[in-house]
Amino acid sequence: QTQLVESGGGLVQAGDSLRLSCVASGRTFSGRVMGWFRQAPGKEREFIAAFKSGNTYYADSVKGRFTITTDNAKITSYLQMSSLKPEDTAVYYCAVGNVITSQIRQSQSYTTWGQGTQVTVSS
Repeated sequence: QTQLVESGGGLVQAGDSLRLSCVASGRTFSGRVMGWFRQAPGKEREFIAAFKSGNTYYADSVKGRFTITTDNAKITSYLQMSSLKPEDTAVYYCAVGNVITSQIRQSQSYTTWGQGTQVTVSS
């Protein structure tokens, strides 16, 4: 069984960069999809990025600003965020699952979630 723990969140100013980490314990996420989501107050959980079999997928809202990577051991995933905007403020979650490509943006496709890390971007 896999447990996920995110870290790296914090308070930054608009235009700054931040790197989030997601560490898997118990079992690696090898062979599964690693996804990042976020949820702002009063809003639904939103897909941000995913990594599957060497391919990456991004939401239009973050394309060109955020980059998802994983280490070769499939223990740690990173979400590098740059040119942050106040609207990026949210709790950020990583998640893994056996996800088919057509459902990669759907949160319900992922079976294991971290506890989340808060990112706040001030203007």
